[in-house]
Order: sequence, then structure tokens, then C-alpha cells
Amino acid sequence: MKLNKCIDHTLLKSDATESEIIKLCHEAIEYDFATVYVNEYWTPLAQKILIGSNIGITNVIGFPLGASSSEVKAFETKNAIKNGATEIDMVVNIGALIDGDYETVLNDMKAVKNAAGKQIVKCIMENCLLTKDQIIKACELAVEAKLDFVKTSTGFSTSGATFEDVKLMKETVGNNAQVKAAGGVRTYQDAIQMIENGATRLGTSGGVAIIKGEEHQKGY
Repeated sequence: MKLNKCIDHTLLKSDATESEIIKLCHEAIEYDFATVYVNEYWTPLAQKILIGSNIGITNVIGFPLGASSSEVKAFETKNAIKNGATEIDMVVNIGALIDGDYETVLNDMKAVKNAAGKQIVKCIMENCLLTKDQIIKACELAVEAKLDFVKTSTGFSTSGATFEDVKLMKETVGNNAQVKAAGGVRTYQDAIQMIENGATRLGTSGGVAIIKGEEHQKGY
């Protein structure tokens, strides 16, 4: 497994500018990352820059709170794919999950999966807000909804991925889904440990630093 192809090269901050998105895309081409990971507004620009490359475009849905209705998430998904997104990362309905309203969480996941068609769908669980049992349940629901990945974090809450959570998620989903670790992956050693614990994709704004063996000091 090539480390660069495990990385979703990320820029989600609200004040991201056109020049920063262009830089992100050129870095993704240079280092041959898996995808650029951007808000949907920037997808047409990213698609224009990445045309002819093998770099995908991931868009976030219901981001970062997960509290949008399923109908809104489905619309966002369809619009993102129409504009060029190749992968979709949706935030689960975290409040419903904590309340034990699993039917709502499952239907939310299914709505996005149905809207995405054949495109990859990852669900962001925001583990820092959940108990271990809730993490396990979210993983089980994601498998039931036939999602492609479970993901640790948005990177916008109280903390990001932990090695322990990645291992727990992989043990829960087995071969039925993949695991994405996001938030707080700052060094080459972090990245390798996440992969050894079961992650096959990493979300980070520090992909270049990680590949160079440097420490990513700030950001997602």
C-alpha cells in the first residue's frame, strides 16, 4: 500500500481562497494523493485542474454538524456528484445516534448512499463525542447501509482520530467496510500507525509534510 494513495489532501476551512485550492490541487498531482478533499463550492475548480489525472475529488455532506435533514443531505450529494465529486463524506446524525434513534441514523445513511449511486460514500462519526458502544453501533449501521467507509472525525470538534478508535472500528466492520482516520494525523509515524491499526484512508491537510517525513504543525 502506497502511503500517498491513502491520503485525502484536505482544505475545508471557511476562509479558503481560490489560490489555496489551486495550490492544494497541484500538490495532489505532484504527490499523487488519493483525492483532494474540499467543500462542494470548489469542486468545479478542482475538476478543471485535475482533469487528466487520477486524483479524485471528495466533498463533505451535512458538514460539520451532521444535523441537516436526510433530504438536504441527499440533495447535497446529488449536486456534488453533478459538479464532479467522485467520493462523498457525510456526517452522521450525531444527536440521533446518541439518543439511540438508530432508525433515523440508518435512514440518513441510506438516503446519501442512494443519492450517491456508484460513488464511494464514507460516514463521519465524530468519535470524540461518542462512547465506545456508540462507535460500534454507528459502524454496524454503516455496514447495514452498505457504506464504503467509516470515518473517525470531522477534524472540527474537540479531537480527531485515535489509534484505539481506528482499531475498534476496523474490528467492528471487518471486511464489510474500510476505515478512514481523520484529524490529528500529523507525522509519518502517525500515518503508519493508523494504517497498521486498520485505516486505509487518511484525511489530513498535512499530506505533503507527512510524505516528506516532517511534522504537520497546524490545521486538520
